[in-house]
Amino acid sequence: MPAPLLSVIVITRDEAARIEACLASVAFADEWIVVDSGSGDDTCERARKLGAQVFSFADWPGFGAQKQRALDLATGRWVLSIDADERVTPELAARIRRAIAAEAGPAAYELSRLSSFCGRWIRHGDWYPDRVLRLFRRERGRFSADRVHERVVVEGGPPARLEGELLHDTMPTLADALAKMNRYSSESAEQRAAAGERGGLGKAISHAAWAFLRGYVVRRGFLDGAAGFALATYVAEGTFWRYLKIAEHARRLPTKG
Repeated sequence: MPAPLLSVIVITRDEAARIEACLASVAFADEWIVVDSGSGDDTCERARKLGAQVFSFADWPGFGAQKQRALDLATGRWVLSIDADERVTPELAARIRRAIAAEAGPAAYELSRLSSFCGRWIRHGDWYPDRVLRLFRRERGRFSADRVHERVVVEGGPPARLEGELLHDTMPTLADALAKMNRYSSESAEQRAAAGERGGLGKAISHAAWAFLRGYVVRRGFLDGAAGFALATYVAEGTFWRYLKIAEHARRLPTKG
C-alpha cells in the first residue's frame, strides 16, 4: 500500500475545547497523528472520534522533542504540523492540496498565521505578518530540540510561501495569556541559562523596553488600538521576566572547576 500523501501532526494537553475544530479544518489530510501529554479531559477521545491516531506520553520533554515524537509516528510523504488552537482556512487548505500534489517543487512551505489576543485578531505589531514553516516533505524535515519556540529544520533549499491564512485562536482571556507567559518564560529562561546566556535587571529593562517599542511603534502595533497596546505590553513583560529568570537559573547552575 502506498504511503499517505499528507499527515497532520498535533501535540495536545487538555485541548478538548479546541481539538475538534482543529482536526475538522484539516479533514482533507490522509492521516492525523495526535501526541498527548497527560490530558485530564477528553481530548484523546474527541480526537479518536474524528479518526486521529492518538499516542500518550507521561513525560514532557519540551515542545521540540514532543513534536519530533509526532513526526516520527507520521507516515505521509508530506507533513503539516499545527497546534490544537490553530485552524486551516478553506483557502489555505486548497493551496496545500495543490502544493503537495506536484511531483517537483520546494521541500517546505511557510504559512501566514493570523493570531488573536484575548478575542481580538491582531494584524500589526510583533504578531503580524507571522510566517511559520509548517508544511514539509517528511524525509527532509525535523524539529529543533528547543523546549519552547521550536522550529522545523528542513534540508533542500529555502521554503516557498503559500497564500491563505492559518488562524491561531490563542489566549482567549488575560488569565490564559498570563499563565502562558509564565510557563514560556520559565522554560525559555532555563534553556538559555543552560546554554550560557546571562540575564539580570539591566538586561531585563533594556530588552523589555525595546520589545515594547518594536511591537507598538516600529511595527505599528498602535494600529490595532487598545489590543495593540495590550499585546505590546504583554510581549515586553514576558521579555522582562524571562531575563530575570535567566539570571535566577544561572545562579543555580553548578560552578565549573
